[in-house]
Amino acid sequence: MRTAPSLSDLRVSLVQGETRWHDPDANRAYYGALIAPLHGLTDLVVLPETFTSGFSNEAIANAEGMDGPTVAWLRAQAAALDAAIAGSVQIRTPQGVFNRLLFATPDGKLAHYDKRHLFTFACEHERYAPGRERVVVEWKRWRILLQVCYDLRFPVFSRNRFDPARAGLADYDLALYVANWPSPRAYAWQTLLRARAIENLCFVVGVNRVGSDGNGLHYSGNSAVIDFLGQPVSECMDEPVVVTTTLQAAELLAHRQRFPALQDADGFDLRA
Repeated sequence: MRTAPSLSDLRVSLVQGETRWHDPDANRAYYGALIAPLHGLTDLVVLPETFTSGFSNEAIANAEGMDGPTVAWLRAQAAALDAAIAGSVQIRTPQGVFNRLLFATPDGKLAHYDKRHLFTFACEHERYAPGRERVVVEWKRWRILLQVCYDLRFPVFSRNRFDPARAGLADYDLALYVANWPSPRAYAWQTLLRARAIENLCFVVGVNRVGSDGNGLHYSGNSAVIDFLGQPVSECMDEPVVVTTTLQAAELLAHRQRFPALQDADGFDLRA
């Protein structure tokens, strides 16, 4: 599998905020103030799902385009921090409105992943279009799988792969989940983050929001960094907080060498 010299440690900042309801301007200002002190101290900043509005079907009316203020704001923040930054927002396209996880880097590049699994329990599927493509981005030589909230419950879609054609590299090293995951289901959130890390021999970062939204739902945060053994490297409580954690590359690579379970996994093809 991947050799140690090809991967260095990665500093990841979890931004667990209290998102303002349906107020993109206020949220950009709020999250901008939270992350401003991170310049030079991090490699990757992670914001919650729908961080400009909260998780709301009604927010679709104000969905932005890719030329809108939030995409510009993310690019500006990445440049100012000299770090990548990720978070999801409602994005309108000719194909519909997507819950889109944006990944901006300081060089001006922008990747995105559209949420594949829409939360029918909250009628998300009635207003938003489902994504089709599984997206892995590369940043500082780390391969990062982009996922949004409800995707966490579907392990096949996030299954890591051992690819002999790529010199035995795993498909990805870090799975990134951004969420608005209500507190009544917090145990599932915490448990599934650990499961995804263990089964995929990877680090997992999950960033959730805190506070209550306009629908009266409470969010207890529980953002976390989980290592490849399913052990928490850092965990957040029920409060607004920014936590920076260093992912140890050598430990990940050594574990994969000791326990190369991915090479015994079943082969499969993903279909829409």
